[in-house]
Amino acid sequence: MLNQENDNKQEALSRRRFLKHSSLGLAGAAAMAELPLVHAAQTTPGSEIKIGLIGCGGRGTGALLNAVGAATQVIYPQSGYHTEDVAQGGKIEKKGIQVVALADLFEDRLANCQRQLTKLGIAAPKKASFTGFDAYQQLLAVPEVNYVILATPPHFRPMQLLAAIEAGKNVFMEKPGAVDVPGVKTVMQAGRLAKEKGLGIAAGTQRRHMGNYQETIRRIQQGAIGEIVYAKCSWNGGQIWVVDRKLGWSDMEWQLRNWNYFTWLSGDHIVEQHVHNLDIMNWVLGAHPTSAVSGLGGRQVRTGPRHGYIYDHFAVEYEYPGDISMFSQCRQINGCQSLVKEGVIGTEGTSNCKDRIQPKTGKAWRYRDKVPNPYQQEHEDLITSIRAEDPINEVQAIAESTMTGILGREAVYSGQRIDWDTAMQSTTRLGPTEYQLGPYPVPKVAMPGAYRFT
Repeated sequence: MLNQENDNKQEALSRRRFLKHSSLGLAGAAAMAELPLVHAAQTTPGSEIKIGLIGCGGRGTGALLNAVGAATQVIYPQSGYHTEDVAQGGKIEKKGIQVVALADLFEDRLANCQRQLTKLGIAAPKKASFTGFDAYQQLLAVPEVNYVILATPPHFRPMQLLAAIEAGKNVFMEKPGAVDVPGVKTVMQAGRLAKEKGLGIAAGTQRRHMGNYQETIRRIQQGAIGEIVYAKCSWNGGQIWVVDRKLGWSDMEWQLRNWNYFTWLSGDHIVEQHVHNLDIMNWVLGAHPTSAVSGLGGRQVRTGPRHGYIYDHFAVEYEYPGDISMFSQCRQINGCQSLVKEGVIGTEGTSNCKDRIQPKTGKAWRYRDKVPNPYQQEHEDLITSIRAEDPINEVQAIAESTMTGILGREAVYSGQRIDWDTAMQSTTRLGPTEYQLGPYPVPKVAMPGAYRFT
């Protein structure tokens, strides 16, 4: 429906494959309008993957190409899954991929995606191409679609994820999962429904599909650095893309095209981008935080109208079970030090969570195997699990990581300590009640001390 830009460089390809299952948690469900149910084409072992892309911008088109590459690559069957595809010499050749439907709010985004597919020799659907606010519903009504990619701005993901699961589709959903608490609860609802229906859901937190993170975190959780004392993470980088307003664009159209700079659409960058690091912290610590103890942040450099009303820096102290403190930073300001990393400090050593463990005594350990392209690997893992009739479900992990970002954002916006359980009672939904390309004033910048989280 809308676009999300790719904010990371892709890494080198390899044939080593890893699979990580995420558990499905329980939480309250947000009330959503009922959408028409459509019976999707069944995805059985060896069957063709028929993709419907919702959100045809840069990240959406990129995710579509990653999925096409994942479904056709020759791989070694190291994941333990077995398909009915052609097997020769210990290899499994995954065949059967088709792009059958596209949807985006804007015609120019959809047309650009079609052009890129055509240049790459991929058949671009013409009839099953939809635009408008209801484009995602039209796409979900295409019976052949059995694999939906959601790459719209985060605001729209909860409703679209639930609609896709209700329609019987497997889903790859970009991160984060939502921008507010009602959205997080809707994502959790969709996850429970997917489990009941036997459908797969993977999220765009690609680090969970990287062998270096998997092996390093496994060792940490087995006691390689002793008991964890505290943890830290950061995504400190420069300003990302911005779309200036053009003559003739309404308030709504400009905000939708420049969505990263509006909290109601992106969740602010602590949710939209920093979610990757927060997800690693939750994974390593085996829990979500119990509270955001304190937080500082503001809008110091990006102060012009073109930058909407989000902050340009955050710093949050989180508290986790076991009295473990986790210190989080994120910044989007040009000309400053770039620092994107995670780390944990234990009683017996330290680790960067990614590929190194340094014990206080003894030899350091480092992960030395090649790491596949994680943007392709996440699709490979989902497709393999679907064909094995054992679909992965990453909903609880992405819901909790998204909520961790929201918790920190609200602590900084308000200047108050916020407990997880209290925050989960919030009923505040960000954004308009109706979607139309017309007037929509930019909300005020949140001022600590005056802003209140409800």
